[in-house]
Amino acid sequence: MKKLRIAQVAPLYESVPPKLYGGTERIVSFLTEALISMGHDVTLYASGDSLTDARLIPVIPAALRLDPNKVDQIAPHITMVQMVQNDRREYDIIHYHIDYLHFPVSHCSKKPHLTTLHGRLNIPELQALYNIYREVPVVSISNSQRIPLQQAHWTDTVYHGLPENLFKPVYTPGHYLAFLGRISPEKGLDDAIEIAKRVGIPLKIAAKIEGADQGYFQNVIEPLLDHPLIEFIGEVNESEKQSFIGNAIALLFPIKWPEPFGLVMIESLACATPVVAYASGSVPEILTSGVDSFIVNDLAGAVACIDNIKTIDRHSCRASFDRRFTAKQMAENYLKVYQEVIASKKESLIIKETDHEYN
Repeated sequence: MKKLRIAQVAPLYESVPPKLYGGTERIVSFLTEALISMGHDVTLYASGDSLTDARLIPVIPAALRLDPNKVDQIAPHITMVQMVQNDRREYDIIHYHIDYLHFPVSHCSKKPHLTTLHGRLNIPELQALYNIYREVPVVSISNSQRIPLQQAHWTDTVYHGLPENLFKPVYTPGHYLAFLGRISPEKGLDDAIEIAKRVGIPLKIAAKIEGADQGYFQNVIEPLLDHPLIEFIGEVNESEKQSFIGNAIALLFPIKWPEPFGLVMIESLACATPVVAYASGSVPEILTSGVDSFIVNDLAGAVACIDNIKTIDRHSCRASFDRRFTAKQMAENYLKVYQEVIASKKESLIIKETDHEYN
């Protein structure tokens, strides 16, 4: 394959990779480094505290979450969009990870571009926006993520991937259940706590509390933590995840919303730890119930399957990861999309020029 000049445009809320929690920025990092290892020329637009082998264009000195003085968090992103446009001639393709912020500029540009949508799309206000920007090429991170926006210009679904050596499989687990993620109503931590209590197995919680969810934590979750089986750890970094997930009997993922992907699920598979998850959003696409997980419909179903968790072969969990969710596979899939978008853009420009000649 021809060497491509690729711009990766990351959110500025966290560094790339993030110091702690930050799913999108981690994926941008893994994709960037995988593309470089495959011989491509990658430029990363991100915060200045990012660490990468790519050419780094520091839009701001440090991630927005670490700078309490940054009042307007959209302005730096708009600045970044213009910086990318100013440099557009340097690239074969521009890959955005900042949602729709660049649409008004990039949809008028002749430069091939692609946007991975990392978040939830079942938001009413998005309907009018994607009715206008139907031609902007976008990638989904699961097929279920697409459902609310049928009118979007979906080019492909590319599942997330992790470096093969990021986590080592642990085939002999410890004696606790694990919950890893963000504390918010849709993540289902209250159900995870209830599951642990009903089965009588300790639950360790490694979770981030964002400002908007402080009230939920204080009013709903904090009162549930006062129990001998429940241990709240707080946020964990990349290196701490290995032992936290790997030593668990199972990872609990009792989500209550249409999860677009759920990175923690493939982190768990990489550690050879089975997952007990509710059948929402991307879950049935990522996991194979009875092979690397148990997918259930409710709390009662989760409780019932914990007794059978040892029937899941932890080697099968790691095999599921190796087969479908490595960073190399993710990068290869994106390269196919890049080539398609570049070819489509060239064809579109030829058609427009031909129409102009006849008009």
